[in-house]
Amino acid sequence: MVKFLIIRLSSIGDIVLTTPVVRMLKQQVEGAEIHYLTKKQYAEILESNPYIDTVHVFENNIVELSEKLKYQHYNYIIDLHHNYRSGRIKSRLNIIAFSVKKLNWEKWLIVNFKINKLPDKHIVDRYLETVKVFDVVNDNKGLDFFIPDEDVVEDSTLPLEFQNGYVGFVIGAGHFTKRLPPKKISKICSEINLPVVLLGGPEDKENAEIIIENSSGIVYNACGNYSLNQSASLVKNARVIISHDTGLMHIAAAFKKKVISIWGNTIPEFGMYPYLADKSSKIIQVEELKCRPCTKIGFSKCPKRHFKCMNDISEIEIVEYANKLYSDD
Repeated sequence: MVKFLIIRLSSIGDIVLTTPVVRMLKQQVEGAEIHYLTKKQYAEILESNPYIDTVHVFENNIVELSEKLKYQHYNYIIDLHHNYRSGRIKSRLNIIAFSVKKLNWEKWLIVNFKINKLPDKHIVDRYLETVKVFDVVNDNKGLDFFIPDEDVVEDSTLPLEFQNGYVGFVIGAGHFTKRLPPKKISKICSEINLPVVLLGGPEDKENAEIIIENSSGIVYNACGNYSLNQSASLVKNARVIISHDTGLMHIAAAFKKKVISIWGNTIPEFGMYPYLADKSSKIIQVEELKCRPCTKIGFSKCPKRHFKCMNDISEIEIVEYANKLYSDD
């Protein structure tokens, strides 16, 4: 038996992006036993994954956690987070560890000086580089997301207008500068001429109501009314997904959906675009905007105050492509 501890403490999208490493280690390394360490709020993403033997929860007490993990007698640590906390855990366990390269210098260069030294490589492929010593070969099956039976949402439970198909619109994101303004989403929902289910967490519910109030389209607010796994089920059932750069976008890619991804202050070159989604998926962004990217993560407001990276996104382009993908389904 070869016992691995994989570390990725957050976030939803990042954890989903690690699932190919989990699957390939389990399937390609003889006798592999996979343990995964993450924060408590993300454990549900992993608990239904058949390639994971045990999920461990990090609750800020590194000393206590490390003492507990020592009794597992791991052979290797695969650190796919590579930050201060994961470094302390590795130090205390004191076993062979392989860590992902964060590319912080390259990201700093492009954010601050627009000098692009980033490799043309998706973060999934960079994660896989950490386990190449085990002769792991990319199976090109993409990302995984497993929905427990009790969290499957049947179309028949939705309002009648949405039971024969809908577009899922993921309206949330971790930062303001990664989200389209509600008025632009309202306009898209009005012009798309298709049923639209708004997807997001409880924090997105108020914006969803504003979007619906200002839209003449057929729109259903699912934000905050469903758990993460149930929202993933709605994503899986959608015929097309429109999404910002956020966790549900990666879940959509795991289900091989047709994804229209919308990019504001962040850029696909960071390596976080939808991985092996449907081939007809499309990236929407404002090309050649000199202030992009303004950060590798996001801001609570536009530092330039014009917010052109989102305000200049073409609603018509999104509407026309969504209609095409929907009709092609």
